[in-house]
Amino acid sequence: MLADSTDLRILRDMVSHSRRTAVAIASRLRLSRNTVQVRLGRLEEGGAFLPFARQVAPAALGYPLTAFMAVQVEQPALEAIAVAFAAIPEIVEAHGTTGTADLLVRVVGVDAEDLFRIHGAMLACPGVMRIDTSISMHEVIEHRVLPLIDQRLGRGQD
Repeated sequence: MLADSTDLRILRDMVSHSRRTAVAIASRLRLSRNTVQVRLGRLEEGGAFLPFARQVAPAALGYPLTAFMAVQVEQPALEAIAVAFAAIPEIVEAHGTTGTADLLVRVVGVDAEDLFRIHGAMLACPGVMRIDTSISMHEVIEHRVLPLIDQRLGRGQD
């Protein structure tokens, strides 16, 4: 949990300038280097950060097609399905969901034929009952957290 507006200011600066060092953040925000480092350590221990990895566009790897698949499964097989899906490289993200689908899976493919192959591999997993596929035509809003930080700062959450 975020403690105060100083944490939020540090996070905002990090998100806005992802290559900035803790020393540079401290200088920009007029905080001591030690304050920034201690707070970053506390935020990290508290689970505020997702695993660090450079974001690579699947299209740059030859996978220009993105699809979202709503998967219905037999509940007892859910764990085994997750393991099987993790072995399919084109599955780049999956979430357990409520509603009519049990899983929402983000898949990348070379083209429609490749997507058909991936769909078949997913359906072949024991316990998968049905898959509804939606192909992404265009990313309208990319993954972001800056508006959430700004919202929290605007509310004066201390």
